[in-house]
Amino acid sequence: MEKIKKKKCRNCKRLFIPDHRNRKRQKYCNREPCKKASKAVSQKKWLSKPENEDYFRGPDNVKRVQEWRRNNPDYGNRTKPSTALQDSLTTQPVENIAYSDKIDVEPLQDLLMAQPPVIIGLLSNLIGSVLQDDIANTLLRMQQSGQEIVFDKPKKRGGIDDCKRTDFKATSQENTKKLQLGRSPTG
Repeated sequence: MEKIKKKKCRNCKRLFIPDHRNRKRQKYCNREPCKKASKAVSQKKWLSKPENEDYFRGPDNVKRVQEWRRNNPDYGNRTKPSTALQDSLTTQPVENIAYSDKIDVEPLQDLLMAQPPVIIGLLSNLIGSVLQDDIANTLLRMQQSGQEIVFDKPKKRGGIDDCKRTDFKATSQENTKKLQLGRSPTG
């Protein structure tokens, strides 16, 4: 097996592994500025040959281009084709009309999977049930009551009363009792 040799890019001077199909002739790496430099060098080399100096000039080429423009008058005014490969989807009506009031409720499994197992275990011990329905309903009730505590219902939309603002005051140490666990009181 032949060892892969790295080459130095003529533009950025970094080492690169040439493409295996063009290993002997590749002088530039695949970075965008290096590709542009390679193209500029190859164009300059091609145009410097005497047989290519007037390749796009002269009466024959002028006639060819004029004839092509006559045959393709809308070429410059064309729009780019749409890149969308899919048709737009239309909304479909809900089939179970009888259960339409429960549509905006999250599925129980999604609600449970979003919670850490510790919370689920704690709730199942508190309510005395391991059924997903019971745990999910308890989670929903707890979430609603938590939102009511954190975000009091606004008296008017917008303004200062839109969210509840709690004034946290430091508790005075006079009213707090000292508690010692696991040993007799000191002193």
